[in-house]
Amino acid sequence: MNSMKRLTVLSFALASVFAAAGASAATTLKYCSEGSPAGFDPGQFTAGTDFDASAETIYNRLVEFERGATKVIPGLAEKWSVSDDGLSYTFNLRKGVKFHSNESFKPTREFNADDVVFTFSRIVDKNHPYRKAYPTEFPYATDMGMDENITKVEKLDAYTVKFTLKNVDAAFIQNLAMSFASVHSAEYADSLLKAGKPTLINTAPIGTGPFVFKSYQKDAVIRYTANKDYWRKGEVKVDNLIFAITTDSTVRAQKLKSGECDIAFQTKPADTVVLKADPKINVMSQAGFNLGYLGYNVKHKPLDNVVVRRALDMAINKKAIIDAVYQGAGQPATNPMPPTQWSYNKNLKDAPYNPEMAKAMLAKAGVKDLSVTLWAMPVVRPYNPNGKQMAEMIQADWAKIGVKGVITTYEWGEYLKRAKAGEPDTILVGWTGDNGDPDNWLGTNLSCDAVGGNNYAQWCDKTFNDLVMAAKRTSDVKKRTEMYMKAQEIFKKELPWSTIAHSTVTVPMSKKVSNFKISPFGLMAFYGVSVK
Repeated sequence: MNSMKRLTVLSFALASVFAAAGASAATTLKYCSEGSPAGFDPGQFTAGTDFDASAETIYNRLVEFERGATKVIPGLAEKWSVSDDGLSYTFNLRKGVKFHSNESFKPTREFNADDVVFTFSRIVDKNHPYRKAYPTEFPYATDMGMDENITKVEKLDAYTVKFTLKNVDAAFIQNLAMSFASVHSAEYADSLLKAGKPTLINTAPIGTGPFVFKSYQKDAVIRYTANKDYWRKGEVKVDNLIFAITTDSTVRAQKLKSGECDIAFQTKPADTVVLKADPKINVMSQAGFNLGYLGYNVKHKPLDNVVVRRALDMAINKKAIIDAVYQGAGQPATNPMPPTQWSYNKNLKDAPYNPEMAKAMLAKAGVKDLSVTLWAMPVVRPYNPNGKQMAEMIQADWAKIGVKGVITTYEWGEYLKRAKAGEPDTILVGWTGDNGDPDNWLGTNLSCDAVGGNNYAQWCDKTFNDLVMAAKRTSDVKKRTEMYMKAQEIFKKELPWSTIAHSTVTVPMSKKVSNFKISPFGLMAFYGVSVK
């Protein structure tokens, strides 16, 4: 089937779904998302596409970020306390919270301590029965070292849980508010084990969140209904939520203009300009807490040579890229975190754009006829509105110094999976902060623990790593800042990434939509949102 015909058929199918939903319910919120989630078990994934479809809709966490803000508020835990030595956290759980049900599972009890113990024991214990029945990885927890640092998760009584840590983790509470820490039903997991169907935890999810999962058609649509028993009374303001998976930015814009969608994932700058001119559309925007970068796989020769990495970096015309790709909605990036992140090192500078010097550096390093794969993201992300265009511009820049960049791409989930396995030579990717802590940038993306996970450069520098780990183990903000400043200096010297830009985040929506809030962490949350 040709692409135009396929698009027409898909649009008709989605229109039918929307019409049916509208006919049977008072209100339906239709969201044009940017890609298919890899699954619905947040602990197994690291991408916003996965979290939007699962953590923000189906699940809750012990503590949560206030919608549209970085403040941590009570979630499934009403309150918590920390021991004097900073190694024990005790959570008092909320009573009266109900789990969802589906065709094969009806809960016999409400949320309690057993669910918290199951959720986190599965993450930290590689011999957990569920992990043996269903081999899984928990990359986010691993990248942050949480699987090693949490030594015990105890049920003190039905509504009290205690976490014991090996080392102080200054960001532990913020980390528990992140998507990957979403709480599962232990009763549901046990029923799946007994039925010999443990994988259903990822494809037929059960949570306590604002929306109940109903169905998923890959590359087409995800359907949810309102959780009528949601414990946060009055926060679910629509009867149905539909994700219309629409990878093409221009098509998302068209669907928004035609009324097929009420909210769309961030569009490319050119499409955003068109939407801003439409009197029926409201385009919200705010400075992004993000970074788009090019990572160098330091385990692939000759990229293991810092001189080669510096030459490739110096050959990239970053100003031209920001002008063409971000079109006025991007700011140059120097550090592996945005300027609004506390502990940002203002003293660091980028090397100047100098292709002639770059060419000479390669020659001096004995590198000639170099060919590298240049991976380009297939989807628009808040930190990079056009991966293909950026890759083509870098490819042209490198050609001027005699380097061949072979542009490569895959479907988004496959792209990330292969990248974590270390396949690319160079890769365009990025990050949107998850919790407001510097460790979420330096530890999650560049630590030795993160190699094989979000550390796409496969870079493990002992001095850098020791600083980041030490900073995490003290609550003294001044000491932490000093260590993070030094770590950024090492990053800039060793250059595992070429930092490109921080982008402005935009969310276009129909003026019929009320009370949507842009997440500083790049997540799309629809509780509290209404549509006329």
